[in-house]
This record gives sequence, C-alpha cells and structure tokens, in this order.
Amino acid sequence: MLELLLCSFFTILPDYLYRRYGEGKRLGVEIGFYSVWYELRYGITACLMLTIALITTIFYFHPSTTNVTSYFRTVPILPETNGRVAEVFVGFSGQVKKGDPLFRLDSRKAEAQLEVATRQIAEVEAAMTVAKADIAAAEGQIQQAKGAYQQALDELAMKETLQARNADVVAQREIERLRNVADGRKGGLSAAEAAKQAAETKLSTLLPAEKASAEAARDQAEVELSKMLVTAGVDGHVEQFTLRVGDVVNPLMRPAGVLIPAGAGRQFLMAGFNQIEAQVMKTGMIAEVTCASKPLKIIPMVVTSVQDFIAAGQVRTSEQLIDALQTARPGTLTVFMQPLYEGGLDGVVPGSSCVANAYTSNHDKLASGELGIGSWLFLHAVDAVALVHAMILRLQALVLPVKVLVFSGH
Repeated sequence: MLELLLCSFFTILPDYLYRRYGEGKRLGVEIGFYSVWYELRYGITACLMLTIALITTIFYFHPSTTNVTSYFRTVPILPETNGRVAEVFVGFSGQVKKGDPLFRLDSRKAEAQLEVATRQIAEVEAAMTVAKADIAAAEGQIQQAKGAYQQALDELAMKETLQARNADVVAQREIERLRNVADGRKGGLSAAEAAKQAAETKLSTLLPAEKASAEAARDQAEVELSKMLVTAGVDGHVEQFTLRVGDVVNPLMRPAGVLIPAGAGRQFLMAGFNQIEAQVMKTGMIAEVTCASKPLKIIPMVVTSVQDFIAAGQVRTSEQLIDALQTARPGTLTVFMQPLYEGGLDGVVPGSSCVANAYTSNHDKLASGELGIGSWLFLHAVDAVALVHAMILRLQALVLPVKVLVFSGH
C-alpha cells in the first residue's frame, strides 16, 4: 500500500492535474466513476508498472522474512544406565548450577558390587601375606634339607673311607644304601628350593596380577556407583522435570526432563530468506527485527553468517534413490544475525518468532567514483527505497499487538 501511494504521487496525481487544469475536466463531471479509467489511463497504468517495479526492487535488494527465530539448545536429562529413582533433588522447574545433583537411582546393586570388589582385594592381600609365610617356611625347609643332605654326604664319605682302608669293615650294601639316602635328600633339597621359587613367583607375579584385577573391578564398581547420581552438566534451567521417586528411567527411551543451558537463544537469531535473495545476502549487512515477545521494539542487527547450503537439498544414504518430486518445499537460505549493540536481545524470549528486514548498502560503491551516471542513479535509488521497507517494518511492529490480541481472537 505504501508503494502504491508513493508511486501515485508521481503518476496518477500529475495525470489528474493535467486533466483538471490543462484540459478543464472536473472530478465528478467529466472524470466520473465510469470514466476515470479512460481519463487517467496513462497515470494508472504507469502507477501500476512503477509500483510493481518498486516492490520488486525493495524486496530483492532489501529482503524481508517472517521465518526468524531465536533457536536455543536443550539438553535431555538422562542417566547413563537404567534404574529406579530413589531420590529427587529438584522440582518441576528451577535454576541449577553445573554439578548440582538432580536425582539419584537405587544404588544397592552397585554398592554390593563395590563391596565384593573390595573384599576380593582384601582376599588377595591376605593371600600375599600367606605367600610370604610360605616363602619363610620354604627357606626353613631348604635349610633342613641342606643339613640332612650334608649329613648323608658326610656319612657316605666316612663309610667309603673306612671301606677303602679295610674292605671287611663296611659292606658294599651299606655304601649303596647311603648313596641312595644322599640322592633322596638331595631331591628333597631340590623340592624345597622349587617350593620357595613357586611361592616367590606367586608373590611377585600371580598375586599382584590378581590384586590389579580386583582393583580394576573395584574402580569399575565405583564408576557404576557414581552413575547412580545424575548431576547437571552445565549451568541452566531445568524444565518439565516430572520425575518422581519410584519411576524407572531408561537412557534410550525415557528422559527425565530438559535442561536449558544458561544464555541459550540470547546470542543470535536464525532467519530463513527466500532462495532468490542468495546473491544479495552478504555477511556484514545491517538488519532490523521486531519480535512477538518484545512488541513495539525495533532491534538493530548485523548479518554474521550466511549458510552456504540449503537444508532442503541434503541427501542421506538409503536404499532408495532421491526423487526431486519428493522435495515438496524448496527450502530457505539460512542466515545468522547478532545484535548490533550489546544487550540487543534482552527481553526477547528464546524461541520467539520475529520479522526481519535486511538492507543492502552501496555506500562504498557510490563513494568510489568509478560508476557511470546510470549505475550511480540506480544504486542511489536502491539505497533510498530502503526507507520504505524500514517504514513497513515499523508499521508491522505497530500492528502486531492489535493483530494478535484483537483479530486473532486470543
């Protein structure tokens, strides 16, 4: 409507003035309801053409969209394991800090596993003490076996000496018996030494390995026990926390609630512009938004990023080939905008719907002095008509409360 009124001042109004004062035709007489088209046909036709050209120029070089939202991240509150809730520390909604406990699962099974692992460590330590005693006993047996073996050798040597002096003094059968006794006691010494070595190996290798395994089992049990207490991973706000004592939670099927990180949705806005504006939208463009949660307020913004891809064209590996007909909606060009001034989004509720205008600026090109007269005039006109779009946005901000509160019936 603004464009039509603006264009009529340069087309219909001059045509009417010429007909009235140049040709003497009067409104309501020669220029009536049925003759207005014939009398003002040049002005009306030029007005329509100029209005269409102006609207096209405004909406192309200064794009607008109603698909603007302050998206924010949510963190589902989930335990790392299944279990039944034993204690709840927060209500349905409330602020939490990082590390604050949210709820605790029944930990009796995990505590029992930790107790078993702790007892296994104690058993291994007791076995190590027994192994040390076995080594000491083996050393005593070795000393005893050495003494007995040495005694058998001494007795054998004595008998052999006597036999060498007088063969009739000691019988050969006695010599053989003493040799067998010495060999047997030598075997006992070897057995005692082997028993000591086995006890030392058990103490130095087997039992430490068993203790390490038991300690690992204890650490695992402690980790499982720590999973019973679910805490907040970030500072934020807990919402829709309906979990109560006795409920069963599952990390794959049933989250306990939602944690909204502090400051989420208050740093930037995401806008979806028409694809035809992909050549116009550039990083650094100045923009303005008005949001439903903060009516009658125009917030200056700046375009910080323009996504190089349109989500509607993404392909995922599947057993079916992509058919272009399946893309029902063409998709939009995703643009990220941040407030031009600090605190610009204060008061805008995260998730709020907004209306945004982006403005093309040709100031650098106009100041360069390298443009022809035609390009210079055209770019001046492009920058000038941005005022029309800014006025439209402000009218939308004024009409929005009336439209929502009166005409929507809410």
